[in-house]
Amino acid sequence: MSQPNNLDSSEHRRPTRAALYKRLNAQIVELREELGGLPSPAHAQQIWRGIWLEEAHNSTAIEGNTLVLKQVEHLLSEGRAVGNKELSEYLEVQGYGDAANWVYGQAIEPGEWTDGDLLSLAEVRHVHTLAMTPVWDVAPHPQATARERPGSFREHDIAPFPDGMTPPRWPEVPAAMRDWTTDAQALRNAEQVSIIEDLAALHGRFEQIHPFLDGNGRAGRLLLNLLLVRLGYPPAIVYKADRSRYLQALRRCDNGDPSPLGELLARAVLDNLYRFVIPALAGPNRLIPLQALATPDLSANALRVAATRGRLRATKGRDGVWRSSRAWVGEYLRSRHARQ
Repeated sequence: MSQPNNLDSSEHRRPTRAALYKRLNAQIVELREELGGLPSPAHAQQIWRGIWLEEAHNSTAIEGNTLVLKQVEHLLSEGRAVGNKELSEYLEVQGYGDAANWVYGQAIEPGEWTDGDLLSLAEVRHVHTLAMTPVWDVAPHPQATARERPGSFREHDIAPFPDGMTPPRWPEVPAAMRDWTTDAQALRNAEQVSIIEDLAALHGRFEQIHPFLDGNGRAGRLLLNLLLVRLGYPPAIVYKADRSRYLQALRRCDNGDPSPLGELLARAVLDNLYRFVIPALAGPNRLIPLQALATPDLSANALRVAATRGRLRATKGRDGVWRSSRAWVGEYLRSRHARQ
C-alpha cells in the first residue's frame, strides 16, 4: 500500500542511534516527572508480571530452552509443568523466573542487601545462585568441582570463544569481578545521554570475564536488568528472535564497540516502556506516546496515520513524538465503527 501523501515520512524511517537514545532519555524523564517513576512489583503486579513471563521465556530460549511462552506461563504462574520436555528445561525456566522476580523487587526496594552501592558482589553471586540452583541440582556442569556450585566463581579456564576472545584465567576472576562492580557504581554519575552504551559495555565485559562455569548469559542479563531498574529504566528483554543480533553485538563489544548492543538495549527498554509500563500508569485522559496506545488490532502506525489525517485527536510534541490518550483513541474507534 502506498504511503499517504500527508503522512510525514520521517515518522517511518528507522531513527539514528543518537535519535533513539534521545527519545529513550526523554521518555525516562517523562516517566519520572509525570508518572512517578517505576512502581514496585508489590504495587503494580500487572506491569511486572508481563515483563517477568516474557523475560524468563526469551532469556532462557536464547540459551537453547525450548519451552514456549504458554508453557512458561503455566509453570511460573501455576507451578504446572505442561508438555513433555526434559525436566532440566522446566528447572531452567523456574530458576530464571525466581531470579527475575527477586531482581525486580530487589532493584526498587533493596533492603539490607546494599549500603547504597548500585550493585554488590554479594548480589551478583545471589542472582546466579537463584537462577542456576534448580537445574544444577539435577544436571550439574559435568566438569564442576564441589567449589563451583551456583554463586561460586569458576576454577576452570575457558576455551577461546569462536571470535577469538579468551576469558581471563580463573585465578584472575575475583579481581576482575571486583573491578567490574566498581565500574558499575560509576553508572550513578554517568551522563544520561550515554548511559545505555555504558550499560552495554558493562554487560559485554561481564560476558567477557565469564565469571561462572555455566549460566553467565542468564546471570548477565539479570544483572543488566537489576542495574537498569535501579537507574529508573524498565528492564530490557532480548527476544529469542534477536539472538543473532545480540551475539553479534556482544562480539562488537569484545572489539571495543558497544554501540550496536547499546542500540539493541535502547529499543528493548523502549518496547517494555510502551508495552507494559506507560499503559498501566497512565489514566484514560493522560497524553502518552502512540506506541503505548497500540494494540494487536491497532498498530502505532495506524494511529499515526489517523492522527496526521485529523481523525484521531493527538498532538505532536517538540520532540517529534505523537501523543494521544486512551479516551481519544476510544472516540476514534467509535467514530470509525460508525463510519463503517
